[in-house]
Amino acid sequence: MPERFAHALNILALFAISGILLFAFYDQFVGGDLPCPLCLLQRVGFCIVGAGLALNVIFGPSARHYGLMILGAVVGGAVALRQVALHVVPGTGAYGDPVFGLHFYTWAFIVFALVLVGAGIMLVFRPRPGIGGSFRSPMGLLATVLFFLVAFGNGVSTLAECGTGLCPDNPTSYEGYEALMERWADRSAN
Repeated sequence: MPERFAHALNILALFAISGILLFAFYDQFVGGDLPCPLCLLQRVGFCIVGAGLALNVIFGPSARHYGLMILGAVVGGAVALRQVALHVVPGTGAYGDPVFGLHFYTWAFIVFALVLVGAGIMLVFRPRPGIGGSFRSPMGLLATVLFFLVAFGNGVSTLAECGTGLCPDNPTSYEGYEALMERWADRSAN
């Protein structure tokens, strides 16, 4: 596989991961669905996959970077499958609203499975090391910056929701943010 083609595929995949995380943000802030702890762990899986893709975009395709993607997809996929298993029994309910007939955790499992297949294919057909080097492109830079901003936003959002402790099983508010504001108000009053 030509290295430029592999580079372009990594950029497209990085945009896709950022799009998934942005859609989750949209649902969180516009739809009002706070992510549960399992949802947050799936986001971590997507961030690990995205980090592997970003490394490929910045430094060129590498088996180590694809390995990082595979680890992120396995962890995220296992968490997503756990959440599917929690809600597969009729009458147990579901978490969040469905998107195109499936819940986020089901879509997450499908995407993580596709990441595993895609990373495997890229490992089989990847260019030989040392041929061509990395490619610096405006689209690669944009994809990388967008991903890191979205990943950082997820970290801030998680801190706002959970604080530095355990996240609630069924979150109803941004407990970390509210606790911080209470501490700030107490300090201001003194």
